[in-house]
Amino acid sequence: MRRVLVLVNAGALVAAAVAAVLIVRASDRGSVASGAVPAARVDRFDGDRAWAWVERQIAYGQRPAGSPQLRRLAAVLRAKLPDGHFEPLPSPGMRNVVGRLPGRGRAVIVGAHYDTLATPKGFVGANNGAAGTAIVLELARVLARMDRPAGAPPIRFVLYDGEEPPGLPENDRDFYHHGLRGSRADARANARGTRAMILLDYVGGRGLRLPREGSSTPALWAQLRAAAAAVGAGAVFPDRTGLTILDDHTPYLRAGVPAVDLIDWSYPGHSLRDGLGRMSERSLDAVGETVLELVRRLDAQYAVVRAR
Repeated sequence: MRRVLVLVNAGALVAAAVAAVLIVRASDRGSVASGAVPAARVDRFDGDRAWAWVERQIAYGQRPAGSPQLRRLAAVLRAKLPDGHFEPLPSPGMRNVVGRLPGRGRAVIVGAHYDTLATPKGFVGANNGAAGTAIVLELARVLARMDRPAGAPPIRFVLYDGEEPPGLPENDRDFYHHGLRGSRADARANARGTRAMILLDYVGGRGLRLPREGSSTPALWAQLRAAAAAVGAGAVFPDRTGLTILDDHTPYLRAGVPAVDLIDWSYPGHSLRDGLGRMSERSLDAVGETVLELVRRLDAQYAVVRAR
C-alpha cells in the first residue's frame, strides 16, 4: 500500500477518500482503455519469462509479509538472483531478497516489493507486487549475461518485504514509519553506497501509462523517458507529472539518493480485481526493455565519469 500525500485535516481526509473511490472506479476503464502499449523495437528483455514469473508468484496465493508462503517464495527468488542472499529485517519473520552484479563505486538499485496485502482475503497481487518482482528477476538474468563496460557501477536487485505489513490500517497516518519496512532498512544500511534507485510497482496493467510520480527525481526520470523513446516505448511514459506517493523509493529520496517510482496509480491495486485478467505481457516487456536500456546508459555514463 502506498499513501498519496495530502493535507491532514477533516475536510482533506474526506476529499481524499472520495477521490480514492473515484480513482479506483475510473481505473476499471482507464487503465485498460487509455491506449495500446506499443511493441518495443528491441528484443533483449524476455516478456514471456516475466509473465511466467507473475504466474509463478500468484500460484503461492496470498503472500503477506512474514507469511510461510512468502518465505517459501523468497527461497525460490533468492536462487534466481546473482549472488542472491537474504537481508533480515528488524520485524520478526521478514527479510529482503537481494542480488548483486559486481562493479566499481556506488551501486544502482533496481527494486520492487514481493509481499502482498494481507487484506482483502484472497488478494494475489498480480500487479501490486508480482509484476515488479517479475521484471526485476528477468532484468537480473539478462544483465548477468551482458558485457558491461569497465568501471560500471555495481547493480543491486532488491526485493522488499514488509511494504505493507499485516495489521497496518488502511488509513495509517504514519505509513512511512509503520510500513515500507524493507526499503527503510535497506536505505539505512546502503543509501551512502547507492548512486540511483529505480522502483518498479504497478507496471503490468493493460493500457499502461506511467507519468512521473510526483516525488521522483526529475533528472533521472528524464533519462528514463529517453531510454523509453530509444526502445520504442515512449508512449508508456507520458510527459506529465502525477500524484506524489509514499512508496519504497521514498526512504532513498530522504537519504539524498536520486530515485524514480514507476507506478500506475489508476490501477485497482488494492482490490480482488488485481488479477491476471487485467495484466499485459506487452506492458511488462515495455517496462523491462526501458529499464534495461536505462541501466545500460547509467553503466556507460558512470564508467566514463570515473575514467576522466
